[in-house]
Parts: sequence; structure tokens; C-alpha cells
Amino acid sequence: MTPRFDYSAVQNGVIAIQPQERIVFGHPAGEAAVAEAERYGARRVFVVSCRSLARLTGGPLQRVVDALGQRCAGVYSRISAHTPREDVVAAAAAARSANADLLVAVGGGSTVDATKAMLLCLWMGVDTPQGLDNFHLNSGTPEEVVLPANPIRMVAVSTTLSASEFTSLAGVTDTRISQKQLFRHPLMVPRSAILDPAATFDTPAWLISSSGMRAVDHAVESYCSLLANPATEGLSLQGLKLLAQSLPLIKAQPENMKARLDAQFGMWQAIAGSADGASTGASHGIGYALGATFDVPHGHTSCVLLPSVMRWNAVVNAERQRALSIAMGAPGTPAADLISDLVKRLEQPQTLRDVNVGRDSLDLIATRALSYPVLKLNPRSVSSAADVREILDMAW
Repeated sequence: MTPRFDYSAVQNGVIAIQPQERIVFGHPAGEAAVAEAERYGARRVFVVSCRSLARLTGGPLQRVVDALGQRCAGVYSRISAHTPREDVVAAAAAARSANADLLVAVGGGSTVDATKAMLLCLWMGVDTPQGLDNFHLNSGTPEEVVLPANPIRMVAVSTTLSASEFTSLAGVTDTRISQKQLFRHPLMVPRSAILDPAATFDTPAWLISSSGMRAVDHAVESYCSLLANPATEGLSLQGLKLLAQSLPLIKAQPENMKARLDAQFGMWQAIAGSADGASTGASHGIGYALGATFDVPHGHTSCVLLPSVMRWNAVVNAERQRALSIAMGAPGTPAADLISDLVKRLEQPQTLRDVNVGRDSLDLIATRALSYPVLKLNPRSVSSAADVREILDMAW
């Protein structure tokens, strides 16, 4: 009997819906954190942040802690860049000792990723860096996470544009081997994300711009993903449009609250595609290796790698890249050139030389990059270290 329906004519796949309950925007972060803690019935809120924010007077960390008042059960503010395992375990131990019932991350991607990984430590009783060995995705067959009753969750307050607060994925560095490892569980996504443009005012201008370029990288790679679909494509393009408009405006007018909130909406929409099932690609995969090996900030890895990855991929997805050019307001200009120009206008590093990577290190980066699963999902097949080396040579 002839089948009635021809499924070969339609795309198929799965759209992942994040178990994130609320995005609170345009309210002071401290006020919003208190409201979310009350909503979730939390009485012992543990705050996680980094040294740079802890050194401020009256900064976003201090405003959140002050607003929480007696509800704040403790603060750990020593999360380092690239989220070392040691910091995650130490912070989890402090939260465990404080008998925390809610975690609140205040900071950028490293802090938010650390707090997500802390949840895993608290759920599974992990109390040493080695205890994380069997849970990361790179391990091949990660150990199943068995949740306790009423598992502790988190709320995130963004101070950069890295957008980690919108995913259930955490990147944590194993310092023994200088490798970024990925951890994932649906309930690792923050229960609430708080977008307060004022929380970004104390963040250095270079970090706002570079993390904004990381968000651009999310938009570009999720739109160009082989797994992109009508549910993800519009968000990727709208996120790119908002970021391309707002990032130069923030640089020119640092006090512009609307531009900052537009950029926060842009980062959210830019990462929504990959959070919902579209993948990132070679820019992210090679960037993980570059960051873990040479301590290059994630935003800078996107600045120096994304244009070259786009040019390398253009032989298979030039039509798709034309849609990116339209979203950025210049349909007649190659998208990679527009991204390069945006990096230049934001005065961010443009080449691997600019981030102090020598040509003699390119083979090492290429080999290490192959260990990251997202390379397998790049639009143009990356099958060997030689392929990665081609991209690195273009970016050097």
C-alpha cells in the first residue's frame, strides 16, 4: 500500500523548551531578586559573584545583597574567568554550609556557568573537583543525574551580554588538562533571569562589547545551524538585528539605558535558537579550545574567529549568510565583512595575533578543538585538524 503522507518533503526535528519560568526586565536587580525569592518561597538565598564585582562600592552585587537583607544567607564572590572546577566546588561547599534554598548569580558568563554547575554539585553531593569527572558531556556517557526532592534552583542577574542565563548548559574548565567541559541538565537553567540595564553600567566597556560579540556569535551560528528551523530562525535574526544596532550605540553613548536593554533583549533572542535545539558550530568549538588553552576571554574568541569561520563556511551556506546581511541592514555586503567591521568599530581584537597567539600554537589549538562536539555540527563538515587549521590560518 502506498503511504498516504510523504514526510520526505518536510523538515523534522525536536524543539527543546527550557524549564525557565520568568524573564524580568527593566526593574532594578535588587528589587527583582527579592520579588523572585519571595515568589519561590526562598528564605536562605546564597549569592554567587566574582572578585571584580566584589571590589565595587554600590555595584550590582552590593545592591542585590543589600536588597535581600536578612534573606541573604551568604556570598561567594571568588569565581574566576573560564569557571575553574575548583571555584565551582568551593562555592558549592559554601552554599551547602549556609543551608541555601536558592542561589542567585550576579555577574557574567563565568559566574552564571559556575552557579549552574554548583546546582549539580549540590544535587549530587559532589565535594571535590574530581567528583565532576563522570558528569560532563565530553566524558562520552555522562552519569545520570538523579534529582533530590525539591532540588535547589537559581536566579541570574546579568552584568554582561554572554547570555548564559538562558541555557541549561554550563562550561567548566578542568585545570588539570586546560579543557573546557560541558555539563547539562534541564533544571540547570535559571528559574528566573533578571535583565536590569543598570546592572551592566559597572562592567568595563571592553567586556560589554566583547560579550556582545559573543551574543552575535550565538545569533550567527544558530541561524546557520543545520538544525535551525522556523521556530529558531526568526529569533536568531531579530537578536542579530538588535545587537548590530545597540552595541555601537552603547559604545558611543554609555549612559543610554534603552540601548543597553535592547542589547539584553538581543542577547536573549540570539541564544534562544541554540537553547531550543539549533546548534552552534566551529566558532564556538574552536573558541572553547582557544579560551581554555590560552585564557582568551570568550567574547574575544568570537571576535577573532567568527568572521573566518563564516568565510570558510560560505562555500556551503552563502544564501543563508545573505539573510544575516539583511538583518544587519546591509544586504549587498558579505555578512563576514559586516561582522569584521562591527568588531573593528567596537575596538575589539580582530586577529589571533591581537590576543597574543603565535602561529606555532595553531596546531595545538586545532587538535584540541576537535574534542568539542559542536564542531561536528558545523554547516561545513570539519573532519580533521587540518580543517580547523585552515580557519585558524585565516584568523591569524
